[in-house]
Amino acid sequence: MSSLWKPFSVSEGPCSSLEPRRGCSEPTRLRTQNPNKRLGAEFTGVVSSCCLPGGSRLGPPRRAISAAAIGGKKITHPGKAILAGGIAGGIEICITFPTEYVKTQLQLDERANPPRYRGIGDCVRLTVQDHGLRGLYRGLSSLLYGSIPKSAVRFGTFELLSNPLRDANGRLDNTRSLMCGLGAGVAEAILVVCPMETLKVKLIHDQCSLQPRYRGFFHGVREIIRDQGVRGTYQGLTATVLKQGSNQAIRFYVMTSLRNWYKGDDPRREMHPVVTAAFGALAGAASVFGNTPLDVVKTRMQGLEAHRYRNTVDCAFQILRNEGPQAFYKGTVPRLGRVCLDVAIVFVIYEEVVKMLNDVWKTD
Repeated sequence: MSSLWKPFSVSEGPCSSLEPRRGCSEPTRLRTQNPNKRLGAEFTGVVSSCCLPGGSRLGPPRRAISAAAIGGKKITHPGKAILAGGIAGGIEICITFPTEYVKTQLQLDERANPPRYRGIGDCVRLTVQDHGLRGLYRGLSSLLYGSIPKSAVRFGTFELLSNPLRDANGRLDNTRSLMCGLGAGVAEAILVVCPMETLKVKLIHDQCSLQPRYRGFFHGVREIIRDQGVRGTYQGLTATVLKQGSNQAIRFYVMTSLRNWYKGDDPRREMHPVVTAAFGALAGAASVFGNTPLDVVKTRMQGLEAHRYRNTVDCAFQILRNEGPQAFYKGTVPRLGRVCLDVAIVFVIYEEVVKMLNDVWKTD
């Protein structure tokens, strides 16, 4: 112990760059050497009172602390985001699918047919009357198979894009969250949403016909690809990209803005699941009012009557000419209920699963 303590004994007079005395060290060594490594943890913060040339003293150096330990970036590893997003998406769609079913039925129920349903309650009543409670879950398999990878791609892409843009405290600027959300929406639209939504709409629309063709999800996929090729599963791609891109841009922007407001100057402040759910519901409502017209156009482009439209613009023009501007907001009420519940559930489950993963999956 005495040999370790010697370099840190009080110096014998002023230090000199030419004749360093006992207890003094060279200036360069004082600046670069870590005293913790020389002495061990029990001597943390104990340093010499050595002087620099000219008699000036160098105060005790502070213990080095990494940025991560004092409010460094609090980010989510993209791998965790993919896994947590997939779990959240699967649970959410099982809870909210009946509202999605009713919304899609009302959007497909065009005036020119004439309309079959008088409203949400009538749609639910007739569906249960004709097909039982299971009828409200017709097409669930296609959406379930798509919801898990959709949420995985969405959150994984968002974290991948946003992590490099966060500040030293892990805080993401509101405007940057808008752009990252847009990128996440476009990615999920191309990779997952467009083909799975096309299959879902065709299966639901097929149920409305007098003689349904498809006996189930896999039979429907086989028949659609055989009749129309793989391109048949990518109908309405432009509308889907516009819808999903704007959807996630609005949702992540609102969610990030509310989160930043709630946390204020303390980025490490934990959010209670109830608060997360409330913010998620508000983000979902904002996205509904912001892009329901795109959702209506997308649904028409992916239905069994999609051949009536030359492209997305033509579809929007025909809806406006034949049904009026109010047709762009058909199904808003059931979609509002479904999306608010959807986004609230997804964000809550996602945040909680990430917390669990942080305990068992250690990442840098």
